Amino acid sequence: MSELIVKTKQFVVDLLSNELDPNFLYHNLRHTERVVKSTEELITFYKLDAKDREVLMLAAWLHDTGYTKGTDNHEENSCAIAKKILSKLGSDTKLIKNVAACIMSSKRFAEPTSLLEEIIRDADSSHFGQNSYLETAELLREELSLLGIAEYSSKDWLDENVKMFRAEHHFYTSYALENWQPGKDKNLRKLIKEKKAEKEIAKKELLKAKYKNESPDRGIQTLFRVTLKNHITLSDIADTKANILLSVNAIIISLALSNLIPKLDNPSNSYLIYPTVIFIIFGVASMVLAVLATRPNVTSGKFTPEDVKNKKVNLLFFGNFHKMKLEEYEWAIKELVKDKEYIYSSLTKDLYFLGLVLNRKYNLLRWTYTIFVIGIIISVIAFGVAFRYFGPERVLDLT
Repeated sequence: MSELIVKTKQFVVDLLSNELDPNFLYHNLRHTERVVKSTEELITFYKLDAKDREVLMLAAWLHDTGYTKGTDNHEENSCAIAKKILSKLGSDTKLIKNVAACIMSSKRFAEPTSLLEEIIRDADSSHFGQNSYLETAELLREELSLLGIAEYSSKDWLDENVKMFRAEHHFYTSYALENWQPGKDKNLRKLIKEKKAEKEIAKKELLKAKYKNESPDRGIQTLFRVTLKNHITLSDIADTKANILLSVNAIIISLALSNLIPKLDNPSNSYLIYPTVIFIIFGVASMVLAVLATRPNVTSGKFTPEDVKNKKVNLLFFGNFHKMKLEEYEWAIKELVKDKEYIYSSLTKDLYFLGLVLNRKYNLLRWTYTIFVIGIIISVIAFGVAFRYFGPERVLDLT
């Protein structure tokens, strides 16, 4: 390796390591080193003389240095940098001109006019035939995105790569055609396979979206399931509240019967009769309303075949079929599941009548709590008035 190549290599390594935008994930020092390696491979095969070897190695090292100035016209910028550094290192005009020609041959859509230009162009695209092509291509896709040049979806990027392989790129040298083309063909098959896979996935997603849009059954089922669950939960809450009031009033009345009623036999405690009666009446009223709130209503439990055919009976509520024979109910259910409209109608009726039951329960509970509170207040007032105006101390004062 000539001293000129060694110094140029040092310059390029330093330049790309320190001045290149880190968003260049593909066009970086690693890419340049790969191009240099591929160039050496071609030089060795063609047994080029030292002069041509020097031109190609310099072009390989310098061909992407223009990216340090940006993405626009980077080949021209690379030539300018090459001229500057090679002149500084004492190269003659002819060498610089030949290096620049090789660099410009790497430009997209350029057609090489000599073996040297063919070699540098093939070396620059040698990754098309390498096993790591898909990973390398992904780096280029990300680079384009980070630099704000272009955004590609997975599908669009596959399309671009297939287009590049089929219509735009081809190797020029016989060595590349023999040794790198098979790898390129293999990578093309991989791209086509991935493209087909992407199409299948897109097709499935499209069908899934179409099915989701055209068939809202799942959403409807969720609606009914959640709403029915909420209704049942509210019913349980109402029953729990009613049971609490039943228990509280039962304890209160038990205490009243065991402690107050026996004392009423004594004439001196006659002033307690009215407050006790008020206390017990309100307690019993609360208990009655609480029982009414939890008392189930059972319907006739029968239906006719005409009811099923006319979709008049809700087969999801036990009160409509508990007196029917199993065979009759099985027949009715089979008729129900045949008709989606009938199913939704039955679920709607179930929701509606559950709502009516809840309305009745909560209205009764409201009255129960209201009467319970009013009863407690009136009873306390009644006992207070009785003790104040009719109690034992008042009787003694009057005597």
